[in-house]
Amino acid sequence: MLTLEKFEEASEVVKQVTTPTKLVYSEYLSAQTGARIYLKPENMQHTGAYKLRGAYYKISTLSEEDRNKGLITASAGNHAQGVAYAAKRYGCKATIVMPTGTPLIKVNRTKSYGAEVILHGDVYDDACAYAYKLAEEHGYTFVHPFDDLDVATGQGSIAMEIIQELPTVDYILVPIGGGGLITGISTLSKMLNPKIKVIGVEPREAASMTAALKAGEVVELPSANTIADGTAVKAVGKQNLPYVQKYVDQILLVDDDELVGAFLDMVENHKMIVENSGLLSVAALKQLDLKGKKAVCVLSGGNMDVITMSSIVQHGLIQRDRIFSVAVLLPDKPGELVRVASIIANEKGNVIKLEHNQFVSTNRNAAVELRITMEAFGTEHKHKILNALKEAGYEPKKVGAKLY
Repeated sequence: MLTLEKFEEASEVVKQVTTPTKLVYSEYLSAQTGARIYLKPENMQHTGAYKLRGAYYKISTLSEEDRNKGLITASAGNHAQGVAYAAKRYGCKATIVMPTGTPLIKVNRTKSYGAEVILHGDVYDDACAYAYKLAEEHGYTFVHPFDDLDVATGQGSIAMEIIQELPTVDYILVPIGGGGLITGISTLSKMLNPKIKVIGVEPREAASMTAALKAGEVVELPSANTIADGTAVKAVGKQNLPYVQKYVDQILLVDDDELVGAFLDMVENHKMIVENSGLLSVAALKQLDLKGKKAVCVLSGGNMDVITMSSIVQHGLIQRDRIFSVAVLLPDKPGELVRVASIIANEKGNVIKLEHNQFVSTNRNAAVELRITMEAFGTEHKHKILNALKEAGYEPKKVGAKLY
């Protein structure tokens, strides 16, 4: 069982390896919601995520004999680094099974702590089944990423820190994958102050906790296809479900597109890199009426590779009409390109890319296609540019924006 005594013990133990993550007040999100919004930046941990807490506390409770057998786990990346780092601190061997699509940064960081990494399966659940098989074959001690109450207790140290720093907190928003994080946070929060509302947030395409609550038992989803790879779990932990049923006030679902916008907000307004799973709590804010309340969004991790980052930024800019493309038809004669460019410049649009296609029609005098990709300040500015082109006699047609 999860007890206050164990939470207090875990909170002290994890201080040996964690970086203090003081709450960050968000003026931007507070203005958007009419509440006082704080961020718990677990993306700033040494391993890039909160998972170090549960992994280290769990390993601290093992006997020396169990540690010496070697540790094994399965993870989409963040728990992997937590176990690898903790194992290094304890001087024991760690084997980590990760899905084949795990971002390179997570694989390399895990290896950097001395762990052996095995890539297997498409999603976490496939990797987990293989890790159990290896544990049985070699006698390794399995450290589950979420379906373990010691692990959940370690994660609950986040709630201890939040309440110590902001005793009057009204809401805590928590990402959900397998349920270990929200089990620890919700249970300790309710122990310390039953009035605190704990809100779980899942990706809509991997809503395994929502499915379990609806069914009254753990169920396995047919797929978990989401850009929030750290929470792409088809079935939540059986040990976690009773605590979530008892202590979590509400679970919200977030679409992948909303995570793209949240990533852009976090980079531009807080200069922080937060992975998609870690942004679930931020993306869900607009679904709640928090006016006049104090809310904390747990940013669970920040391990994202540069290629994914660049793709998310590009999609976010396109999503918000900060980058868009149009096609216009014009006669194939000198000066037409300059004329179009001048119209855009006069409206303070910034051209990023041009494609001049003379072969869109057999009648080049009547129809040469010019595709223009440009920057704008947003939707209103985009429409202003389009209207200026229309007033000049062109018929701009919106096409899919591509920067590369």
